[in-house]
Amino acid sequence: MSTSNIAKLKKEVAPFEETDTKKSVKQIMNTIVPLLLLWYIAYLSLSVSYFLTLPILVVTGGFLVRTFIIFHDCCHQSFFKSRKANDILGTITGVMTLVPYQQWKNSHSIHHATSSNLDKRGTGDMWLLTVDEYLDSSIWRKIAYRVYRNPFVMLVIGPIAVFLIQYRFNVKGAKRKERMNTHITNVSIVVLYTVLCLVIGWQAFVMIQLPILLISGLLGIWLFYVQHQFEETYFEHEDEWSYVKAAVDGSSYYKLPKVLQWITGNIGFHHVHHLSPRVPNYNLEKAHNATPPLQKATTITIATSFKSLNFRLWDEKEKLFISFKEVKKYKQQAKIENNQKIELVQKAN
Repeated sequence: MSTSNIAKLKKEVAPFEETDTKKSVKQIMNTIVPLLLLWYIAYLSLSVSYFLTLPILVVTGGFLVRTFIIFHDCCHQSFFKSRKANDILGTITGVMTLVPYQQWKNSHSIHHATSSNLDKRGTGDMWLLTVDEYLDSSIWRKIAYRVYRNPFVMLVIGPIAVFLIQYRFNVKGAKRKERMNTHITNVSIVVLYTVLCLVIGWQAFVMIQLPILLISGLLGIWLFYVQHQFEETYFEHEDEWSYVKAAVDGSSYYKLPKVLQWITGNIGFHHVHHLSPRVPNYNLEKAHNATPPLQKATTITIATSFKSLNFRLWDEKEKLFISFKEVKKYKQQAKIENNQKIELVQKAN
């Protein structure tokens, strides 16, 4: 894509970056209020049957995902026009979702600046190895990578490890503002959870809150994973990397049923979001529909998205993902090429 086309594309999307305070307030009312109400209903349902409680918890988990989208917009300063308002709401929703606002805001901005860049991996993204990197790794690194990429580990253990443990600590080199925000978030979580345990009992609290966190965490990690690791995605090294191509080609359009699109805050229009992070979630679909070039982004559905569970390693030569099973042929090819090099050296001598 030429420089002029890039400028034109950004200009077409720019009008959708406008924040609408009324829509933002409305979204708080139709997201956080139902979330709190559903939590209370789930508690009341415990006196009837836990089988009645479980479906309520699933829906509540969905609303927590939607709450995270509000948190996410605050991190991009796109939910309110006021930076202070974004920071306050971001910190509050961060407590609700167990994510320290300043820490995630900083790491996520790096993710946007480096997405699909093979030379700048490691911050705000998922662990990804190329085929060559995997073949050159030690046995212990290969085992660690295979464990990390296991769907059960990634989607079930992952939410516990990330949201309950990892986010409780400051990252190395964090500035004072970020460190303080993490401490404030942790203290607020402890106070909130302690009060709830004292009011309803710790058993009831665990039976309600733990499933909600697991469900929302699983959905959140799945959305993040599948929208960057799909069949026709984009990865390049720094000298070939393009921000716009990383956004349009390296992020998918996850076409979801309208109910799921609403509950996930339109984040399925991930290509639009990566091109212009300042577009509020309620304008993402409008930007997509009004901008023909964005409609060319790879579209995945719920059915096709499950293919991504087999995408484990990035093949730089073929520009595609392969499974661990397919890596065997790469080993054989590497062995053949190595033998050919040895033969050439021997003939030369």
